[in-house]
Amino acid sequence: MSNSSPLIQEIAEGIEIRGIFPDKWKNILSVDALKFIASLQREFNSARLELLEARITRQHEFDTGELPDFLSETIGIRESDWVVADCPEDLEKRWVEITGPCDRKMMINALNSAADAFMADLEDSLSPTWENVVEAQINLADAVRGDMILDEPNGKSYKLIKDDVTLIVRPRGWHLEEKHLFVDGNPCSAALFDAGLYLFHNAEERLARNTGPYFYLAKLEGHLEARLWNSVFNFSQDKLGISRGSIRATVLIETITAAYEMDEILFELREHISGLNAGRWDYIFSVIKRFRNRREFALPDRAQIGMTVPFMSAYTDLLVKTCHRRGAHAMGGMSAFIPSRRDAELNEMALAAVKADKDRESQNGFDGTWIAHPDLEPTARASFQQVLGENDNQKDRQRDDVLADAAALSGANLTEGDTTEAGVRLNISVALQYINQWLSGNGAAAINNLMEDAATAEISRAQLWQWIIHAVPLDDGRIITSDLYSELRTQELAILNIEQNQHFDDAAEILDRLVLSDEFVDFLTIPAYQYLD
Repeated sequence: MSNSSPLIQEIAEGIEIRGIFPDKWKNILSVDALKFIASLQREFNSARLELLEARITRQHEFDTGELPDFLSETIGIRESDWVVADCPEDLEKRWVEITGPCDRKMMINALNSAADAFMADLEDSLSPTWENVVEAQINLADAVRGDMILDEPNGKSYKLIKDDVTLIVRPRGWHLEEKHLFVDGNPCSAALFDAGLYLFHNAEERLARNTGPYFYLAKLEGHLEARLWNSVFNFSQDKLGISRGSIRATVLIETITAAYEMDEILFELREHISGLNAGRWDYIFSVIKRFRNRREFALPDRAQIGMTVPFMSAYTDLLVKTCHRRGAHAMGGMSAFIPSRRDAELNEMALAAVKADKDRESQNGFDGTWIAHPDLEPTARASFQQVLGENDNQKDRQRDDVLADAAALSGANLTEGDTTEAGVRLNISVALQYINQWLSGNGAAAINNLMEDAATAEISRAQLWQWIIHAVPLDDGRIITSDLYSELRTQELAILNIEQNQHFDDAAEILDRLVLSDEFVDFLTIPAYQYLD
């Protein structure tokens, strides 16, 4: 853990940078930009904190046996006819979106790819070191202006040559803070920092290039959190002198509470929203987290929780139905496979699984999907080409066959499957490897030919906690206990190729703290953030 005292530099009244501040950052972290972020923080942070408190209250209700349901107070929104604002032209066709962190090489390759859009991630696939966070904003500003070159020490050179891939930015969620920027003595909201800095430097430039400032919004728990984002957008547009509605967002439905409020989320953001996305991995994590204290919701091995299990099918079908009724895009989930350069048999099997996944999404009515690697683009595109043909999307497909079934959405307790030693070991290994990479400054880690981000690590550690707390039996009859976890964790740590200058000791310490705690820790990135400079 870093114990060094932060450098503190006062930028303006009430605004401090607590960290390094080299001259090369002074354009991106300009006084005016930081004043704009401070204005967002002063206007909206108290509301953000109130919403985070409401999450805690809601958790207490789940712990006492309540299940989520559609809100009675918003039935009028669900039952009335309305649609969201018309979609900008460059967001109409979103068959294949590639995602990844705002690493310069990654961005150049993604923006040069055949994908329709690139989701530049400041959230789950970005390790939020201060350097990563600021350099990401520099890279975004360069990408917006089509000015990206990277010359590597090995002589390789990369250059942005395309300008037809739509750029969408995902800021961090409402629950996170940016400890390197203080406003009036308190750390700034990470969401306001990320979105505010991007808007300040790029909103006008994006509009001048006949596109716009587009966002993905992560980790929302309900429509009141969407309402806060809508207020931030209106405030920002007025402050920056751009038209209201210029900002467009796609909301990730990756929490079970948000799944019951999809209509309401679209309604709150109706002037600014273009669609919803099925954030599958965080959604599974949310189900574990929300029902963590209830034994009947202990899920089997992660590998057995596919998109066709009943509670996942109910969620994705309702997402398509809701979006299309309101004139919004329904975006499918991530395919995280990374093709191997040496194992053709592995690639063949994995690409067949990717094809089946994308066929299912396109046939079920989704308008596009996510991939983590450019080599998956042809497979994903073919699935949507087969269904959509010459159409940009299939928003006219209403899915009237789908019912809004509250019990089906929360039916994770009906999921069949086994809990195995192999599943326990996999969760331990993936969590250790990912946390090590994250502490090393890499938030998108290639593990077992999959691009893992914080969401899959969250599932891994959450399941371990859940299995121990509820004394879940393995398929061989043994009970999962803290002692068994510790024994297997020691063995898995020994198997990993631990080299100097890595962070496996800290990773093991963090994982133990999360898994062996009596109380569930909501996000692993919050305690782990203390270890980053």
